[in-house]
Amino acid sequence: AATPDLPDLPTAPILLAGSRTGATAALTVVGMVRGDELDAFPSDEEIPGFHDHFAQTLLAPGTELVLFSDGARVGRMTVSEAEADARFCVPRPTVRGVVELVPGAEGAERILALLDPTATDRPFDTFRPLEHTYQQRIASLNLASGAIQRTGAPWPTSLLESRADVQALQFPGAEVPSIAATFLFGDRLEVVPAERPNAYSLFLLGSPGGSGYRTDFAWYRRVDSDGKGAARYFSHMDWDGDGDSEVLLEVLGEESRWFAGVAQRNDSWVRTFEDPCGRTDG
Repeated sequence: AATPDLPDLPTAPILLAGSRTGATAALTVVGMVRGDELDAFPSDEEIPGFHDHFAQTLLAPGTELVLFSDGARVGRMTVSEAEADARFCVPRPTVRGVVELVPGAEGAERILALLDPTATDRPFDTFRPLEHTYQQRIASLNLASGAIQRTGAPWPTSLLESRADVQALQFPGAEVPSIAATFLFGDRLEVVPAERPNAYSLFLLGSPGGSGYRTDFAWYRRVDSDGKGAARYFSHMDWDGDGDSEVLLEVLGEESRWFAGVAQRNDSWVRTFEDPCGRTDG
């Protein structure tokens, strides 16, 4: 009997994302880093047998991944097993393994990882977890107020209560932290259907400017026209090695989740990646 040809494996670095619990972590494949772009990872429907071949060959037990959190290199993980995670819009290869962290990085919980031989050349940096401040929380409300006026979105009864998530993040070279926040109208930051037909989500990224904070990036998504896709900040790092950090978002839909990426292009922040299996706009 003829043996079917095995699909080609990617040669580009692979980005993974997940969480750590104690001495172990579970990391899911996000995409392939090609130059300064992040390309979607193909599904088994597109290339039959790709995921199994990929996991068995490139993510076999004993494989080492370089770990990052909040922009800093924090350690490594040794893969012990691989499986398919069905929580995503298409099942994604997910690995579990034992984590070794550098001193001071014990608080790293949201993890990014690179499957890339050159990643071991990246320097270690001090892990600095941040807590958002009162000033930043107020700034997130001001940014949301301006975005709602610009988009013409319905006003929530309480802007404060509509804020579903707020995070402080420190980019390399920045003296003051930036903020990321998610606001929801008629919806929840969960994988569930929206609660009303005119629901929307609003993700904002802001940095210090003038006497307050300025909006660097806004993603307004209406459920009635775009489908549910509530984005929240997951983590950031320089995954393409160009010296600037990129931001990874986790997007929560009606029945599943997926990833999106935001990066700087010509001094502006733009959405440079979104897993196509999660989009409804084609």
